[in-house]
Amino acid sequence: MATDGHTDFTRSETSFTSGGVRCAATVFRPTTADVAPLPAIVMAHGFGTPRAMRLYAYAERFVAAGFIVCVFDYRYFGDSDGEPRQLLDIPKQLADWRSAVDFTRTLDRVDEKRIVGWGTSFAGGHVLTLAGNGLEFAAVIAQVPHVDGIAAVRAVGLQHVLRVGPSAISDGIRALLRRPPLYIDSVGLPGTRAVMVSPDAITGRDRLLRESGLRDGDYPETVAARILLKIWRYSPGRTVAAIGCPTLVQIMSEDAVTPAAVAQRAAEKIRNATIRFYPGGHFDPYVDPLFSTVVADQLDFLDENVR
Repeated sequence: MATDGHTDFTRSETSFTSGGVRCAATVFRPTTADVAPLPAIVMAHGFGTPRAMRLYAYAERFVAAGFIVCVFDYRYFGDSDGEPRQLLDIPKQLADWRSAVDFTRTLDRVDEKRIVGWGTSFAGGHVLTLAGNGLEFAAVIAQVPHVDGIAAVRAVGLQHVLRVGPSAISDGIRALLRRPPLYIDSVGLPGTRAVMVSPDAITGRDRLLRESGLRDGDYPETVAARILLKIWRYSPGRTVAAIGCPTLVQIMSEDAVTPAAVAQRAAEKIRNATIRFYPGGHFDPYVDPLFSTVVADQLDFLDENVR
């Protein structure tokens, strides 16, 4: 198969184990006669979203540029195993990231010293956290990253916190009692009971589904509400000053989910940061017309820092 007339590639479905749980992964490989080791990119999606939601579009651009790409789903989400479903556990997701990187290093022809961490939204925070805590990436790409839990809570406002608070508390109690989760929508419009709320949330999600060839109901669009009791404490920006590898941070000017000013302040603490700003909201980078510009900047960054 091929994309946009570029280098042919193969795509295979596989998996790795993290914490005893099978995590689904898709591996893209260039088909070339060259046997030299290749750089690799490890990718995962944001808050409660499976890898099938437009990440393959990025992966196809990267493999056409000569990278091996591993795109994975966290345990409890997408095509991965684990119960209960739709449980967002931050330490376990970070462990899944480490397992995915270790797995990618074992793939044939991967140059284990040239592994790139690529994350978007919540996963953008994950790759920053991992790089800031010693995981040896050759480079990091953090697209619209979550960097400050308290800032994220402030962005949605007190009324929204009060709206979703009872669900969070109820599910926290259910967790203590080892009962099935109480779920809440991952995205919604302002005034609704959902985690990420913005005027463009529903239209953004629908475009992601449509552009990915998915339909409503292909994947659950909920998350266990207990994460709302913890998300305010998760601030990847606290450790970004320790990041030593080249890092691209891509920020949307009208981002209502991960505020631009907060992301910029965090990015400026990174010693070797490239910061790019774009007009639009949190869901715009994944689809055209902005997608082509965003991924072109990622490819330029990779060409300069990883080749």
